[in-house]
Amino acid sequence: MTLPPRTPLTPRAPLTPRAATPAPPRPARPAAPARPTVGTASLKADDFTALCELVRSLCGVDLLQYKRNQMERRVRTWTERRGTPDLAEYGKILRKDSEELDAFLDRVTINVSHLWRHEDQFDVLRKQILPQLAERKRLKIWSAGSSYGAEAYTIAAVARETIPNIPVEIVGTDLDKRMVARAREGYFTAEDARTSPKALLTKHFEPRPEGGWQAKPELKRMVRFENGDLLRMAVPSARYDVVFCRNTVIYFTEEVRDALHERLVKALSPGGYLVVGTSERVSDPKGLGLTSPFHFIYQKS
Repeated sequence: MTLPPRTPLTPRAPLTPRAATPAPPRPARPAAPARPTVGTASLKADDFTALCELVRSLCGVDLLQYKRNQMERRVRTWTERRGTPDLAEYGKILRKDSEELDAFLDRVTINVSHLWRHEDQFDVLRKQILPQLAERKRLKIWSAGSSYGAEAYTIAAVARETIPNIPVEIVGTDLDKRMVARAREGYFTAEDARTSPKALLTKHFEPRPEGGWQAKPELKRMVRFENGDLLRMAVPSARYDVVFCRNTVIYFTEEVRDALHERLVKALSPGGYLVVGTSERVSDPKGLGLTSPFHFIYQKS
């Protein structure tokens, strides 16, 4: 099929360029703030961290070791109830008022304990661990995070029952100086003794006229208490035959927990035992040279 020839197009006149209309100037963007360099002093601490650092400088208690969400909720709830939700302002109060500092620490720190807490673990100590270790002729036991001494005095009572002829030295350490002072008194309320075996309680503690119980002198001679931060204090290698650290690391971050367990295992002599809380665990027992012959109790190889 043959197409007809195309009609040639008439060329258009060239377009006359329009004068360009200048665009309205854009508003200048604000300069972006300089991004702080990680690890330098230019990082500004938030109000919670600043308050924790202040508390540590005042009394040595390091609230930053605890899981932040839980601890910050405790702190802010407390300061709101005290009518000073601004943490910077509340910090000024803590600097001036020692009684308020004590009340604050009582609220936010973990000092829940009582005699014969988790009695099944003390049964294992009595029936298995102490008889096995008695061949060492002298035992050293560490109550790490001893609070006001309920655990340490319970260990002493169990040891007197189980291996009365073996010298046993029990050391309790705690970060809170107030708890250490109370532990040295060896006094416990009726509430502290609520789950204690009655026969053992009356044998090793004396009832006080105003209520509660007082550790007998022979028990007090077995224990001593010191102030110390478990993550910073010097930890002697292979000194202790048994280390108790119960119901403490559950509130810590995983990093802090693992670092603490490593230090506690370092303090154990070969064949010694680490006793943790019934809601706690050692994350890498094999890596630390531990086996677990009993629930929540580890042995160092």
